[in-house]
Order: sequence, then structure tokens, then C-alpha cells
Amino acid sequence: MHSFENKTIRDLALECESVDDILAMMKVLFKETLQLVFEAEIEEHLGYSKHSQIGNNSGNSRNGYSKKTIKTKFGNTQLHIPRDRKGEYEPQIVKKYETSINGLEEQIIALYSKGMSTRDIEDHMKDIYGVNVSPSLVSKVTDKILPQVFEWQSRPLERVYPIVYLDAIHFKVRHENRIINKAAYTVLGVNSQGVKDILGIWIGENESASFWLSVCTDLKNRGVEDILIACKDGLAGFSEAIQSTFPQTDIQLCVIHQIRNSMKYVATKDRQEFMNDLKKVYKASVIEEAELQFGKLKEKWSSKYKKVISSWEENWVELTAFFAYTSDIRKMIYTTNTVEGYHRQLRKVTKTKSAYPTDNALRKIIYLATTGIVEKWGNPIPSWLECKSQFKIIFGDRLKD
Repeated sequence: MHSFENKTIRDLALECESVDDILAMMKVLFKETLQLVFEAEIEEHLGYSKHSQIGNNSGNSRNGYSKKTIKTKFGNTQLHIPRDRKGEYEPQIVKKYETSINGLEEQIIALYSKGMSTRDIEDHMKDIYGVNVSPSLVSKVTDKILPQVFEWQSRPLERVYPIVYLDAIHFKVRHENRIINKAAYTVLGVNSQGVKDILGIWIGENESASFWLSVCTDLKNRGVEDILIACKDGLAGFSEAIQSTFPQTDIQLCVIHQIRNSMKYVATKDRQEFMNDLKKVYKASVIEEAELQFGKLKEKWSSKYKKVISSWEENWVELTAFFAYTSDIRKMIYTTNTVEGYHRQLRKVTKTKSAYPTDNALRKIIYLATTGIVEKWGNPIPSWLECKSQFKIIFGDRLKD
């Protein structure tokens, strides 16, 4: 099969005896179609058709062809790109520096977003399309989404978020010829319609008040005027930072994390009894009852587990903030499980990679995985209508739509 000119689909079908014949035909047809497009482009550029006398003494003319091999879904395809004598013509359908077309780059990005390694992507492309895709090509292709990543990270946000969850997930990243641990700090917001969204992800080595101040300032610069409740794990420096930027925000420390950390220091033989006493504290119906039960817990266990009791005392205000709200809202804010659920989904994608070569490599996979996760978050979280009514009563004008 060398040319399909003046042939119908029926004629072409009669020439095919196997699936391989069909694929070979499609590859040639694809190439011939591109060549016709190139000829149309240079004709448009020069202003006259091939061999036309109008081109005589026009100041510019065709000047042969240059060869270019591109990667496509039909395998490697060699093209002949027309040239003009002034060197002004540039093909539009296949840009000057493009080396792959016809959805191949989208395929690479889609595979990358699923957590496939560059070696797996290389093998997949070779098996399915017969195309050699090097690790450097995968990196170059996926680098094209970096502008989208930075645009997403700086996009405008809503004026108010009733609930914001904060947590960190850790990755290994290469830095100055060594592998170090870095955290991706996530801010997940629930808007006034009850819909979850990832407001941003910041990559850093150490959390501090200055780090969290930069995060809060970023949120404010992107349009956030108020956060009603911020739910966090034990993030160092966050409370000071948010109080300086959003002074009206209530801070709730994750009770579940506090319990887990506490039980690490309780002897196995005491855990069941200690836990039963602790439940009376955080499952109390009102703050007064919680304070009473904590007093009993302290009196009974402080001599044996002073460090555990001291931790609850030091964090008491933030651990018990949820008592100011109704049971529907309490269920949403006493734990950071909402953002941890997002991190579990993120880990499913990133678990195949032992370490990332750069911060940007980590940003790319987090962004791609996140866009896939967030697409499924179109509906309000359960019981939101009831909670929104309660928020409006509690916070009044602060929760204007």
C-alpha cells in the first residue's frame, strides 16, 4: 500500500487481509493526510499553488523538503516538511519542535497521572504503539503541565470557607545528591455549598509559624476573607499564623490524633481502662461535663502518665473547640479524617515511586492525581443543609453566600 489517492473505503478494505494490514493502512493514510496538510499550509504561506506562474519573481518560492520523524499512535512516522527559500514557513499542524502528536502526549500524561513509572510508560508505549519513549521524553512531556500546576496553585478562591482541614503527607525527594523527606502540606476547604476542594498544596521541609504565615497569606491574597473553623493535626506554628491572618477562626485540634499519640505512652495492661475513662471526656455532651470527666481522669492517672495528661492540658482549648457546636458539626470537625481520606487516595497513585528527582516532579504527580480526585467531589458532603443552617445561626453575616 503506497498511495490511497482516488480510492474509496471499499477499495481500501478489499486490500486488507488482517488487522495488521488495517493498522499499516491507517499509518500510511495518516502520513499522507499530514503531507497534504503541509502542502496546503505552504501554499497558503506563499500565496500561490505549486508550479503556478504567479510565483515567478514573487521573491519567495519552495525549496525542497526536510525530513522529520515524529512519534504517533501509529508508531514512528517519517514526514517531509516543505521549505521556502526565505526560511519563513513553519508548519502549524506539527509545530517546529514537536516530536510527538495525535494524542500521544495526552496518553503519556494520563499514564503518568496514574502513578506509572517512566519505565512502565516506556514499555507500554512500545507494546501498544511500537513507539520508543525515553525517560527524558516523558519528563519533557509532563513538564508541559507545570504552567497549569502553578496556575492552579494561584487560582482565585471563594470569599469564605466554613471548614478548612490541614494535614501533611510525606515523600522522599532528591536534593543536592541526597534523598531527604519533604512534606506536602494540604489545605482542603469545604465551601458554603458543602463541596470539598483542595485549596492548595505547599511543599516544604520544615513547618513553622513563618511557613504557615506564608500559606495563610497566600490564601488571603487569592480572595479568602474568612475561615470559620480550621481543623488540624499537631502542625507546629499553625495556630499563631492563622490567628494573625484570620483572627476570628476557631481552631480544632484533631481529637483522634491526640488519642493515638496518648495511647503510645500508656502501658498495654492499662490501655483499655485508660481509654474507657478518656471516652467519657471527648464523648461528653457539653464542655462542662468534659471538664468534670477530665478532672477525674487527671486525678486517677496523672501520677502514672503525667506526660499524657500534660499534653491534654496544654492543648485543651483547641481539643475541646468542637463542644461549642451541634452534633452534626461536631462529627465534621473533631477529626481531620476528611483530608486524610484525600491523602489515602493520593498515596494510591504515588506509592509506586520510591523517591522524586525534584520538587517539580512531585508537584506534577500530586497535581495530576488531585485533579482526578477532585472531579468526583461535585456533591455536598452528607448532612450539609442542616449544618449550613446551624452555621448561619452561629456565625450570622460571616457566612454570606
